[in-house]
Amino acid sequence: MGLLIFLVVMSVAFQNQDQTVRAYGADDHIWQLIELRDSPFTAHATLHFPHIGVITGKAPCNSYRAEMHIPYPWFGVSQIASTKRICPELAAETAFFAALKEASLSNVGQDTLTLSNEAGDPLLVFRSAD
Repeated sequence: MGLLIFLVVMSVAFQNQDQTVRAYGADDHIWQLIELRDSPFTAHATLHFPHIGVITGKAPCNSYRAEMHIPYPWFGVSQIASTKRICPELAAETAFFAALKEASLSNVGQDTLTLSNEAGDPLLVFRSAD
């Protein structure tokens, strides 16, 4: 009986550990998008990891939120929920959200976060805004 309780406690403890990019250096930053698909990104977009399993940020027109539970170095988000404001930079926002959904790998440096596709091609490059 004691072994069973120990295994249950360890299982729960392991499930609550953050194994995502957040735990590997991304959590203490608000990331500013500087490059989208090898081109400078001139609109304003951010990415933040405020809690285990959650990403949030500001896209060019709207605030957004999604869930993320994939262990580092992989990356993947659930359906992105966002506010529904329209602005002149809506095309940039659409491109940003498309790349964010396509990203499957992450690499965190001291002040840079890169999200890439399965082939390793960089889709989004962020710089720490803090």
